[in-house]
Amino acid sequence: MKIMVAVKRVIDYNVKVRGKSDETGVETANVKMSMNPFDEIAIEEGVRLREAGTAEELIAVSIGPQGAQETIRTALAMGADRGIHVASDDDLEPLAVAKLLKALADKENPDLFILGKQAIDDDSSQTGQMLAALLGWSQGTFASKLELDGANTNVTREIDGGLETVRLAMPAVITTDLRLNTPRYASLPNIMKAKKKTIDAMSPADLGVDVTPRLTTLKVVEPSKREAGVIVETVDELLDKLKNEAKVI
Repeated sequence: MKIMVAVKRVIDYNVKVRGKSDETGVETANVKMSMNPFDEIAIEEGVRLREAGTAEELIAVSIGPQGAQETIRTALAMGADRGIHVASDDDLEPLAVAKLLKALADKENPDLFILGKQAIDDDSSQTGQMLAALLGWSQGTFASKLELDGANTNVTREIDGGLETVRLAMPAVITTDLRLNTPRYASLPNIMKAKKKTIDAMSPADLGVDVTPRLTTLKVVEPSKREAGVIVETVDELLDKLKNEAKVI
């Protein structure tokens, strides 16, 4: 079995995100970047399947600027066998990413595609579902447990009412939730080994995919600051403020 995992380079989750002064986007200059946390979970699950003997090869894929190769190297240090970097400096939308991943799937013929359920920068949570639709594959989203059983896989997924288990025919697209596993830290020996692993470079044009954006960002601004709360002395005063100031009753 061959597994492909998509990993995205995002602003580190410990960094406070700030908008640019001209309101054209988010400030990324001199900002610490790292792998999307949900994608770390996806890589960890792929590595565990490979270590269990279920999969023979694990490929890490990243689409983005040159810095995305660092993210791929992190995936390789965690245990991926090789990487693919689709170089693009454009701000790619989920549909464009899904089309690029579909083109790579057609090229590599994987049996399983694992992605994080969403990226913490845009929170779209769309790419996995779009990829499954484009490929015509089964999909299991928000997975908190994954069990492969021959030509099928059982996915326990998190829903509003609790947990739902679905049985999917392979090939399939899986998107990972937080409780699926705990990603490992890359050890120093594995980091050194990752430097010798292969990363294939290509462009959207090489894959025959048009990544022209369909949306236009008008402006990006930080949320307005919340006003300080007010302490009231009595219930009657609270009711008066709710009725006459807030006008919610």
